[in-house]
Amino acid sequence: MSVPVLPRGAYLFMAAGMMLAASEAARAQDAGAQPPAAQTPQTPPPALDPSDPLAPLPDLGVAWPDLEDRSDELIDGQLPAETVSAGPAERRYSVRIDGIEEVRSDLLRSRFDELSVLKQNDGEPANGAQIDRRAREDAELLVELLRAEGYYDARVRPDVEPEGERLVVTLRVRLGEIYQLTDVDLAGVAQAGDRTDELVEAFGVEKQDPANADKIVAGEEALRAEVGRQGFPFAKVGEPELVVDHENRTARLNVAVDPGTQRRYGAIRMANTQVFDGDHVMDIARFERGELYNSDDVTDLGRALIATGLVSSADVEPVPGATPDTVDIAVDLDPAPPRTIAGELGYGTGEGFRAEVSWTHRNLFKPEGALTLRGVAGTEEQLASVSFRRNNFHARDRVLTAQVSAANINRNAFDAKTLSLSGGLELQSNLIFQKPWTWSIGAELLASDERDTIVTTGEERRRTFFIAALPGSLYYDGTDDLLNPTRGFRLGGRLSPELSLQDDVFGYARTQVDGSVYIPFGERVVLAGRTRLGTIAGASRDSIAPSRRFYAGGGGSVRGYSYQAIGPRDADNNPIGGKSLAEFSLEARVRFGTFGVVPFVDAGNISEGSLPGFDNLRIGAGIGARYYSNFGPIRIDVGTPINPAPGDPRIAVYVSLGQAF
Repeated sequence: MSVPVLPRGAYLFMAAGMMLAASEAARAQDAGAQPPAAQTPQTPPPALDPSDPLAPLPDLGVAWPDLEDRSDELIDGQLPAETVSAGPAERRYSVRIDGIEEVRSDLLRSRFDELSVLKQNDGEPANGAQIDRRAREDAELLVELLRAEGYYDARVRPDVEPEGERLVVTLRVRLGEIYQLTDVDLAGVAQAGDRTDELVEAFGVEKQDPANADKIVAGEEALRAEVGRQGFPFAKVGEPELVVDHENRTARLNVAVDPGTQRRYGAIRMANTQVFDGDHVMDIARFERGELYNSDDVTDLGRALIATGLVSSADVEPVPGATPDTVDIAVDLDPAPPRTIAGELGYGTGEGFRAEVSWTHRNLFKPEGALTLRGVAGTEEQLASVSFRRNNFHARDRVLTAQVSAANINRNAFDAKTLSLSGGLELQSNLIFQKPWTWSIGAELLASDERDTIVTTGEERRRTFFIAALPGSLYYDGTDDLLNPTRGFRLGGRLSPELSLQDDVFGYARTQVDGSVYIPFGERVVLAGRTRLGTIAGASRDSIAPSRRFYAGGGGSVRGYSYQAIGPRDADNNPIGGKSLAEFSLEARVRFGTFGVVPFVDAGNISEGSLPGFDNLRIGAGIGARYYSNFGPIRIDVGTPINPAPGDPRIAVYVSLGQAF
């Protein structure tokens, strides 16, 4: 018997269709075998005398059954005539399955629970006829599901018994012997040449394996994927055909494979160039012309085009190339709206309120040349900037940036009116393609008029600084999520050699190292820890512009303290910053669905020397709330200083998007 291997869950519907077709054919056959007779005059039947004895029954040649010898043995496909009395009273019921302990498949039970008529109405009262019908349907369903597992001789008997005020429907299963494959024939696979072994290995179904439909379907899907990965863009893989031998309890599997011609990449064919041209699409692609075709490359390219934010849909398909051994990639893009208006609100103790608004045209300078106008209005900060950003700059996820900004910052530590010009090149990570390694290099020019305090006298002073910097960074991200990590670690460093012109020209280097680790405990709890160390070498603290020194305290630093409040202070109790930084954080992220609770402890210190000090650590502790939205967690943290300095607040509140680290 040849059995087509259908997709998962389709066996019951196949059987129902076969039974329906058979019954229709039988009715048609009966109708054809008994044509209506010609009409003749009808003679009235003779009158019957009720006192006459009955005529003897004709001898049918079949012995009468022995009613005392009733067997519970079911033949394949047979169900008992009635499993429960069809009385009018309605009762609740429960469902049990006995005899499938040997079937090591979680899918069997999950599929039965999903398709079962009894399960769908479990807990609802039903009369005997309804329960009987449902039990029969579920018995047939279970037989088909067991056949999909390779138990082609499986038999199921439904029994219904009272248990207290409820009825218990038990499906009693006799599995029989599991059928094994005596032959697996991938006809035509040898045409793949030196890639044949990879295709056979990907299929994964071998002789002596159980005739399991799930494994066969999974093997077919894996084979279709692997033949594309091995350079065959137009391969054809037929539907698996399973030939079942009930007499020997075995099966043979046949799958037709036509790999076609192995091909290499040719050209990019654009249906339109409204968003990108072919050259930029090739910059985004992870393959080069002449490389062996790989279907994963095509899927990856489609996702990357969507990730630009400039495309609402991307149709990326292989098409025959100019020669028989090449394949071109046809790309059809539907543009997405290129303009974005965004806003952000935040609050932090010591920082006050902060509002930011921006307007961006993401493709003003094609391809992917974005212009952003940004403004910040806050209690302690006002800023206006114009920035240019070109994504996928001659390579995937490489970004070219340039920015001009004017800022006015008024904090307890310093006042600064700053004009800056900066540019850089970086390899970025994003929510769709989170990378383990990212880096950046850049250049920065600043002119800043700043107010601070002379430490020895307490007098205020204003100085103008001209600064040139060459910042660079390198980061490793081994976590599972960019915005809400639950396992793994991150480690990175930043180095910025700088030249400063005030009374004279001098140089120094700012270095910072950041590390964090995330350890899950079950499904709801994540223990997270963070360390940050920084140092400035090559100049005295007083000669360094106040805006370029290290500070600690605030929502992204040591919670419980005001922004930049930790460290040395002047005669008016205002922070003056330092040349070295040490910060530590530990928190437990406990999640309940879309909400979470986060108890935390932070510690940090700013030192006047170049080496971080740990003797005067300021410690803060508190608790936070999280709301896990589709675009990342929204956090509210409330902290208090454990060992505050004079003037520190008793309570500090922070509201922001994303985890603290």
